[in-house]
Amino acid sequence: MASTEESSRYPGIRSYVVEPFERFFRLEAAGGILLLVAAVWALGWANSPWSASYFALWQTPVAVELGPVGLRKPLLLWINDGLMAAFFLLVGLEIKREVLVGELASLRQAALPLSAAAGGMVAPALLYVAVAGGGEAASGWAVPMATDIAFALGVLALLGRGLPSSLRVFLAALAIADDLGAVLVIALFFTAEVSAPALLAAGGIFVVLVAMNRLGVRALSAYGAVGVLLWIAVLQSGVHATVAGVLLAAAVPVGRRIDLTDFVERARSLLDRLSETGAPGERVPTKEEHEAIHSLEVGTERVDSPLLRMEHGLLPWVTYGVMPVFALANAGVRFGADPVGALTAPVTLAVLAGLLAGKQLGVAGFAWAAVRLGLATLPDRVTWRQVYGVACLCGIGFTMSIFIGGLAFEGALLDQAKMGILAGSLVSGLLGWAVLRGATSGS
Repeated sequence: MASTEESSRYPGIRSYVVEPFERFFRLEAAGGILLLVAAVWALGWANSPWSASYFALWQTPVAVELGPVGLRKPLLLWINDGLMAAFFLLVGLEIKREVLVGELASLRQAALPLSAAAGGMVAPALLYVAVAGGGEAASGWAVPMATDIAFALGVLALLGRGLPSSLRVFLAALAIADDLGAVLVIALFFTAEVSAPALLAAGGIFVVLVAMNRLGVRALSAYGAVGVLLWIAVLQSGVHATVAGVLLAAAVPVGRRIDLTDFVERARSLLDRLSETGAPGERVPTKEEHEAIHSLEVGTERVDSPLLRMEHGLLPWVTYGVMPVFALANAGVRFGADPVGALTAPVTLAVLAGLLAGKQLGVAGFAWAAVRLGLATLPDRVTWRQVYGVACLCGIGFTMSIFIGGLAFEGALLDQAKMGILAGSLVSGLLGWAVLRGATSGS
């Protein structure tokens, strides 16, 4: 990035190159926009004259070796098993935060999003099975259960400030609860043959992580290093490797090491020392200044939550890196000579029905039942029209649905599932946008 001096010397560089990117990445919908661009790029590439290069790229073998020990996998699996572990780590951190201090912290708070999330998983799965029937197609029952939080919140953000903030909180809590359900489904129903020694090793490493938490270890680098060992053990165990991300998140500490009041007093003292010794202008700090700055840095780290620091650090990498790369690698579907026939295939129709109709029925229906039975109340200034609009947005299943589809199917059935996901997510997003477009807190 250009320095201040360079920016003033060449103002056009910052105005026309740097500032547009800065404005884009400040957008709440930026992650969803990047996902959409990656998905369109993948579809275009997969159906272009260069389609062979698209599919060959993701099958490129990549090896990581250390002496006689190593892993060798196609690039696609490094993305789906490796990079996506960071996505699941972020999901786990968000779930833990919401359960401890967020919208899922109390049963009364959590009743509405949990009820809506439960309906948003049960109804799509049942509708999928009803449409797909039995046989090999039935193994994809979990594909339409998931909600893509980046896309859903991105659409909500594009609608502007006319909607109450409590609606966004409701959607975020619902999607996080939905993610928890998806993680459990992956762990319980999409596990290959289990290797007992590797599973025991994974359990032992997780115990080490918990012990680190109890002993007060707060260095994120330490949790990251042990987390890599956990990922390798889970990968070798037969349980899907991304579950390691959620386990690591469960072990990351939440609390502070020092009292906030003590930190504020200490920080004031250090800032006073800096203001007394500091001189204006850019220069090398004195030893006293460096010691004060270092003490302030250490105190800030101790008063902050490791969980929040890890979540804050991971978020841009996952949003702007991992998820678009996953979409580029997985969203490419070759339509072939009969795209209409592919769109009417049983798996495609079942996924489409689950995302489009199942999500609406499940989320809105279970939310209505929870309020009607007195288990929950509507969030402040939120109307039933807005709840229905959110239910439509929950039919955007993109990232997690494609991920589960890759676990459930391969070959032609996987392509059918992807077509159903893309079609169902697109129609659900447009419908949700239309329903919420004119909605306000008073409508």
